[in-house]
Amino acid sequence: MDRFLSIEAFVRVAQAQSFAEAARQLRLSKSVVTARVQQLEDLLGGPLFHRTTRAVRLSEMGQAFFRDCHELVSRTNEIVDQMREVRGSPAGLLRVHALTGFVLGHMAHLLRDFQERYPEVMLDLFVSDAVIDPVREGFDVALQIFPAASEELVARRLFPVRRVFCASPEYLRRHGVPQHPRDLSSHRLGLYSGYPTRDRWVFHPQDEPITLDLKPTLMSNSVHLLRDYGCEHAGVVCLPTLVASDAIQQGQLQVVLAPYQLSSFWLSAVYPRTQLGAFKPKLFIETLAHAFAGGEPPWDRELIARGLIPAGLIDS
Repeated sequence: MDRFLSIEAFVRVAQAQSFAEAARQLRLSKSVVTARVQQLEDLLGGPLFHRTTRAVRLSEMGQAFFRDCHELVSRTNEIVDQMREVRGSPAGLLRVHALTGFVLGHMAHLLRDFQERYPEVMLDLFVSDAVIDPVREGFDVALQIFPAASEELVARRLFPVRRVFCASPEYLRRHGVPQHPRDLSSHRLGLYSGYPTRDRWVFHPQDEPITLDLKPTLMSNSVHLLRDYGCEHAGVVCLPTLVASDAIQQGQLQVVLAPYQLSSFWLSAVYPRTQLGAFKPKLFIETLAHAFAGGEPPWDRELIARGLIPAGLIDS
């Protein structure tokens, strides 16, 4: 029995709450992961998990054992990474969770550049709009727009995520251009369902902020679907500029209510505090930070230059 491999399998199962998912992450068969955990349980003399057909949960002994084991695995991997850093050859698996809106159309070239520079690192990139705890879910880095969920996490800002209301020129010809946020109540609205403010929206003109409850005709967790909905002349949509910029510049969508600025979010790299010195996450985050170190993200520069969005930011 290799105790470290058994402990690593235990930690992955505890994080994923699934033997099958832990096996996928470790690139092993489920039977091997199950056997390693069973060997650890035999050594300790008790069950580490409560298993049902629907769920895998830590037992009382497993809960007491998990934190030390998680720190052991993290520290061991960090030491190995440090030795590889000395040799200049990082290798192994790097698990990243990233927002769909950022990944589609903006991230492939960054992944290419990273892997050309570090060819022995294998990326496991999970794409979802869900807000996750990377410690619990077993990710090295999460790219998200919401603040870190616990004190165990550190967030490094990468770039601002601006939002605009927009619609197709044809829709606006048919239904009129809203001149004030209150005018949105007479339009079909497509809104993203994942914002924490839900139906309450705050607009920032030059004077006092305006707070409104907006009732959409379409709610979706996909900003790409909302963009397509707008391009199909279906209504007014609120989109992050990283998704809308190309359609705006090509004339498929037109920004409305530009003087009434919305607050911006920040896309941040969120990672466990225990991994502050971990080599592979550090290299990956530095690659992203370098790509966006020039000020405004590239999809916003042209919109700002053309006066379609303001250069300033209102943080959420």
